[in-house]
Amino acid sequence: MYGLVNRAIQDMVCDLFDEATWEKIKQKAEVIEQQFLILEAYPDDLTHRLVKSASQELGLSSAEIMQAFGEYWVKFTATAGYQEILDMAGDTLPEFLENLDDLHTRIGVQFPKLQPPSFECTEVAENVIDLHYQSTREGLAPMVVGLVKGLGDRFHTAVDITQTESREAGCERDTFRIEYRAE
Repeated sequence: MYGLVNRAIQDMVCDLFDEATWEKIKQKAEVIEQQFLILEAYPDDLTHRLVKSASQELGLSSAEIMQAFGEYWVKFTATAGYQEILDMAGDTLPEFLENLDDLHTRIGVQFPKLQPPSFECTEVAENVIDLHYQSTREGLAPMVVGLVKGLGDRFHTAVDITQTESREAGCERDTFRIEYRAE
């Protein structure tokens, strides 16, 4: 994963806790980098070690860490120089979700080693969408839950999200039922 992801994990821990907690997490994860270079690709294992160490240090499950990170990621990317790209992806939650693959294509110009997930939306009913998520990476479905919640905040939209299919349970992809309403 790119350093941008690891930097966001660092910022989240420092914002919600403190620098000393981050240092403990890094030490447990056996991470020696003092700073993550945003445009540098790092092994996925490094990110997984950070999440596992954060889970142990903070007394939260890895899924809880990933969900919180997903919510944080929406705000982080908007303030880390990606606001314009985010704005181009849509003005409403459903529009933004529909354009996630296009968003990743645009971002891929800056991050040539990007291995983005794929998203597909199916309208189920008025204000109800099934979001289908596929990734080559394991264990990131909880992050999708956080991302959708964070996007709900971004678009001032109340969101209820439930995972209805899981790769961990043997399904081909992860699917999330999203019910939303403008606030």
